[in-house]
Amino acid sequence: MSPALIALLPFIGALLPGLLIRSGRDVAAISCGTATFIALLGLCLHIPAIMAGEVITARFEWLPSLGMNANFRIDGLGLLFGILILGIGLLIITYARYYLSRNDPVGLFYTYLMLFQGAMIGIVLSDNILLLLVFWELTSLSSFLLIGYWRHLPEGRQGARIALTVTALGGLAMIAGMLILGNIAGSYDISDILQAREAIQASPLYVPALVLILLGAFTKSAQFPFHFWLPHAMAAPTPVSAYLHSATMVKAGLFLLARLWPVLSGTPEWFYLVATTGLLTMVSAAWIAIFRDDLKSLLAFSTVSHLGLITMLLGFGTQGAAVAAMFHIVNHATFKAALFMTAGIIDHEAGTRSISRLGGLRRLMPITFTIGTLAALSMAGVPPLNGFLTKEMMLQETTEAVWFGNGTVLYVFGTLGALFSVCYSLRFVTQVFLGPERDDYPAHPHDPGFGLLVGPALLVVLVVLIGMFPNTSAAWLVAASSSAVTGVAQDPHFALWHGVNLALKLSLTAILGGLLLLALNPGMLAMRDAVWRPDGKRAFDAITRGATGVARGFTERFTNGSMSRALGALSMTIVATGLWAFSTGRYQGASRPMLEVGVVPLTGWILLMVATACMVAFHRLRILALVLVSIIGLIVSGTFIYLSAPDLALTQISVEVVTVVLLLLALNFLPKYTILDSADRKRGLDAFVATVTGLGFGALSYCIMRSDFAFPPISGYMLENSYKLGGGSNVVNVILVDFRGYDTFGEITVLGIAALTIFALTETLLAGASGRRLRNWVHDSLRAGDRHPMLLVVVTRLILPISLVVGLFIFLRGHNSPGGGFVAGLVVSIALVSQYMASGFSWAQERQSINYHAFIGAGVIAAGITGIGAWFAGLPFLTSTYGYVKLPGIEEFELASAMGFDLGVFLCVVGAVMLGLNSLTRIARQTGATVNLEPMDVDPSKEAEHR
Repeated sequence: MSPALIALLPFIGALLPGLLIRSGRDVAAISCGTATFIALLGLCLHIPAIMAGEVITARFEWLPSLGMNANFRIDGLGLLFGILILGIGLLIITYARYYLSRNDPVGLFYTYLMLFQGAMIGIVLSDNILLLLVFWELTSLSSFLLIGYWRHLPEGRQGARIALTVTALGGLAMIAGMLILGNIAGSYDISDILQAREAIQASPLYVPALVLILLGAFTKSAQFPFHFWLPHAMAAPTPVSAYLHSATMVKAGLFLLARLWPVLSGTPEWFYLVATTGLLTMVSAAWIAIFRDDLKSLLAFSTVSHLGLITMLLGFGTQGAAVAAMFHIVNHATFKAALFMTAGIIDHEAGTRSISRLGGLRRLMPITFTIGTLAALSMAGVPPLNGFLTKEMMLQETTEAVWFGNGTVLYVFGTLGALFSVCYSLRFVTQVFLGPERDDYPAHPHDPGFGLLVGPALLVVLVVLIGMFPNTSAAWLVAASSSAVTGVAQDPHFALWHGVNLALKLSLTAILGGLLLLALNPGMLAMRDAVWRPDGKRAFDAITRGATGVARGFTERFTNGSMSRALGALSMTIVATGLWAFSTGRYQGASRPMLEVGVVPLTGWILLMVATACMVAFHRLRILALVLVSIIGLIVSGTFIYLSAPDLALTQISVEVVTVVLLLLALNFLPKYTILDSADRKRGLDAFVATVTGLGFGALSYCIMRSDFAFPPISGYMLENSYKLGGGSNVVNVILVDFRGYDTFGEITVLGIAALTIFALTETLLAGASGRRLRNWVHDSLRAGDRHPMLLVVVTRLILPISLVVGLFIFLRGHNSPGGGFVAGLVVSIALVSQYMASGFSWAQERQSINYHAFIGAGVIAAGITGIGAWFAGLPFLTSTYGYVKLPGIEEFELASAMGFDLGVFLCVVGAVMLGLNSLTRIARQTGATVNLEPMDVDPSKEAEHR
């Protein structure tokens, strides 16, 4: 089975619960379990090949220009994590079926769970770091949904927010680190990165990349000081907690450390950052776990401690430590999933997870007692269970490591962490299961049914088998994964007995010390409660409140609803940034001569400056301001003509005409004057910002136009390939419909959305108080009595057919001469808009029955279908093709597929303009304006007088 299909199956499984939940929770669980089982089976089919040293790959080009390819790989490391994710996931699906109550929306739960499973499988099978980042962030989002699944609980919502905030911030840092890493290696494919060890470690960017990547890994795996989020995630249902802690989420950070171990490890920076963080996490979290009263909280901090242990082993950078880390990942997954399921069973049957309210469950829940005890003893590192094997290996590695020249620090603290682990593990057993039975349990405890017991029972069987027969049960998987991590074939041999060595002595010390600490536990609890201690949650809340306060103050100060203030701040930021970039850049001065300044361009420039100055001076006179804007647009159009850009000139003139006419129509509903509401000081500041911004952009344009560039401009490629690849000699049009067709597709989509938004806003405007004001308003044209002058009506009737023909002509010639769908749409819109201006909104609206919503939709669909058509020829989206057709009696002519795209542009432009006019029409009707009977009639109320 392809690695890509294995990664896809959980997402397919996520669709099934929502579709099948009406058939019952059993069907939903079976559907998810089936998808997971098939993915697990497909993964296991590759075991023989992977054990032979092969790497199974699947490669798909996604965005090759950005180095983002959908590449997947299965090696020993991916196999290990994939088996854990899918295997334990299968048990969790079964367990959740019987754990969740009938009031819980099970279909929603399984959807979230399968999304989470798919994201984790995507991480461990990705062969591209950009693809890995996509799945990485998806784990944060899906875990947020799972942790906050019981959204009626405040602690659930809070835990989900904390987890998302911490892991997402770490993910942002990791994105930067991964981009740096890929830039150093020259590729974003993991297979290529793993071959670039020397280049990566020799780069001056190695340390920044390392720190940023470690931030992502440490936050995800709850390493100190980011460990506080994981215990608060215990507000999730127990199946989620068991899955998070054993095989997913927190193991993602460990996977990342192991995946990049070949290229990042072996340096002092790696050793001191990773090993020290892991050691601190292991010891501090184990100490905290000793005093927790909630079973899931105790297990959560124990998870953090064991994650620190694995992180420390990976930080050592030796092959032996890597083997121990891979083995402990397996062992920790088995006993920790079993322990969390056991805690869920106790909570489910006894009605509480509080240790102080439990005890004496050994006889009441004998099967649960057996499962929980074996799993806890394995966590404590008691022989002959699997936890003992990796505890011994960990202690052995600490005796061989040197920390800042000291050979004892690591094994002393390593032993201390193991001692604490013994204490909290035995506390789980003695204070929950041993002791006398109580008569005040919230519910009557008893062993549950098969559905809740089968998962932890199978895991405990693995705990015993791996502990007693490690070389036949787990050595093959550890060998494959550790070989993938180290890059050297590993053939580990595990044994319960290695003789009396330092590691054994340290292990015995930890067990005896843990027993002593357990005996002192009640007194230590009272002492610890009396002593102040730092709390990560309180620090997080304080930082969050502070950051929120700063953000709120900044927002209220600079974005108080004033558009001029927001635009001024944005403009000055752009200018300041540009000035800094210019002053620190490599600009060498003008290298190209200026064009000769003739009388015509100088005159045009003077007119432009005068019109702009008048616009500033008379902007409060709305009609005059509109006239001045149109003059400025006309001068700009003339500039395009002077500079031999007829397409731009034609487009600019068309846009100006449509804009001016629409604004003239809109001014009917606005006062003649703009209210003066700015103080002199405010206007002076606005003038300063505008002047500085204008001078800045002018200077930038001047520098660009008078500079030569190190690389040839892209215009050469466009000119050379316009006809060859696009079939058109009009380079501008070919760029719009082919070379940059995707941009144009996005622009017409946005144009359509804007028109629909205006239509929707008009509905709001016409309702409520604003609608009442419009109904009571007397329009100036009603007072004038001359609404539709004869001259204007006659001219617009003559223009209409001519404009339609011209629009068709411009549309058809656009691929090879100035024109195209955009300009044609504007020309046709001008013809239609003029009818509204001449004879009134209502008169014109009643004489057209076209649904312009459909026009916009048809335009987007036409453009999209044209783009998709290229796929059938094996070409990228919106790649155009062309050919020549000869019909009888007609000269040979060209047909290009780009005409379909241009048609979409045309329809969108006409639809957007006319939908805007429709909005103005509805506003006009709201004002009580009457509809004339003839195109140039006066007010119908005076019709009798005229007769």
